[in-house]
Amino acid sequence: MKKKIIAGLILGVTALSLVLAIAMKPGGKTAEDSVAGRGEVGVIYIEGTIASGRSANLFEAQAGAEAIAASLRDAARTPGLKAVVVRLNSPGGTPAASQEIDSELQRLRQSGKVVVASMGDVAASGAYWIAAGADQIVANPGTITGSIGVFMETTNLEELYGKIGIDREIYKSGPYKDMGSSDRPVTPEERAIFQSMVDDIYDQFVDVVARGRHKDVDEVKALADGRVYTGRQAKELGLVDQLGDFHDAVLLAGKMAGIAGEPAIIEIGQKSLWQGLFAGVKGSTLSGLGWTELLGGNTNSPNPR
Repeated sequence: MKKKIIAGLILGVTALSLVLAIAMKPGGKTAEDSVAGRGEVGVIYIEGTIASGRSANLFEAQAGAEAIAASLRDAARTPGLKAVVVRLNSPGGTPAASQEIDSELQRLRQSGKVVVASMGDVAASGAYWIAAGADQIVANPGTITGSIGVFMETTNLEELYGKIGIDREIYKSGPYKDMGSSDRPVTPEERAIFQSMVDDIYDQFVDVVARGRHKDVDEVKALADGRVYTGRQAKELGLVDQLGDFHDAVLLAGKMAGIAGEPAIIEIGQKSLWQGLFAGVKGSTLSGLGWTELLGGNTNSPNPR
């Protein structure tokens, strides 16, 4: 019996190793595979929740900012690569992660590469933050985008704690160290601090959009009330440049880079385990537009929306 169990464990580990090897294998041609690199457009995928970190979560489609930034640097270092399409299918993410990707995207543009953002099902909030930094944005008419804004939420469970007999004792080094604690209401002073954080990140978001879309800040603020737009509405408002699909975005990138004919596509960056195992299975919905709903973590963090 023990031998059968051991044999089963060995077979299981072997099978899992094989699955991992297949899942982590890059799909198609990579930047490193390119020899001449002429007439080629690189593609970088940003799928799922955008968060700081190197890679995706096993149980959640998540775009790690460090891995995406590394792919953007890889594209910048590939001499023959003239253009890059950033394919977005994301409801957003954390402010810092979006900023890190945007900073690397600007360095890619400064290296002389053309950058086109291509929007899939959803490219909202932090995903739009990134898209705004591209040379051109292409969206499907039915893409859900926009959501330019920031929100923060706290939860007051004081009455619930009282009903189930939970009594918390807090020892803190300063008056605001337990801001957003769930066992009491937020004080007016704390509310003002939280609001100042939201306002500051909102201003940063608006500045990025104004810079990328060549608009006045006041013009952007008129559109940046947190609402989402369809791709067609966004085109009419000047938030995207062109309506079309992924192929249209590739053709546009090639044309802008001076590539004659239809360009070849180079996929830049390794697929995550999640993407490898469940390629093509996506769960982007309108209900996931808020970062805290997606991450399920500390709801005291500001979230672009």
